[in-house]
Amino acid sequence: MLVDTARFHLAAWRRIADELGFEFDDEVGEALKGVGREAALLVLTRSGGVELDAATAERTAQRKNRYYNESLATLDASAFLPGAEAALGWLHGRGIPIALASASRNARTILVACGIEDRFDAIVDGTSVPLAKPDPAVFLAAAAAIGVDPSEAIVFEDAIAGVDGALRAGCRVIGVGDPAVLLRAELTVPDLTGVDWPALMGRA
Repeated sequence: MLVDTARFHLAAWRRIADELGFEFDDEVGEALKGVGREAALLVLTRSGGVELDAATAERTAQRKNRYYNESLATLDASAFLPGAEAALGWLHGRGIPIALASASRNARTILVACGIEDRFDAIVDGTSVPLAKPDPAVFLAAAAAIGVDPSEAIVFEDAIAGVDGALRAGCRVIGVGDPAVLLRAELTVPDLTGVDWPALMGRA
């Protein structure tokens, strides 16, 4: 929802599906969003009726990550999604603590590539929290890292697993994307341009 990396993930998973001999399903692609690599691979292989032993699964997950990392070489500030840069600037400029809670192990790399790492007071990702969304651990850790009670945190999520995990952590959740998909979010906006930040944060 900040940077358009979903297309890189989906392209990498589509390539894995092709290699495993089955067609990549768009609905499965939606289910892969915000999910850790190993869990996502299991979702993908089950959708294709393929079963991998542990060693093959590990090699396949690493291969997917290699494909994804290769695509990240093209990433720069032009990858910002609508409203993302302005939102970070508004929040950062008012001293509102911002934490990134991501399942990705490449989160910091992405932030650095886009020049926005310094906008975040804490970065909690797949390298520091082993349990992937929808487990609430990443959200609880992110809230703790910025000294905010989970009940006072507002989470923005574009994935079903993330919405569920944030709710389990006791956070308020605003969905970014399709309301029919993110239906358990408190409210849903198409992108971050649709957020009234002063009203949401109670300040001008």
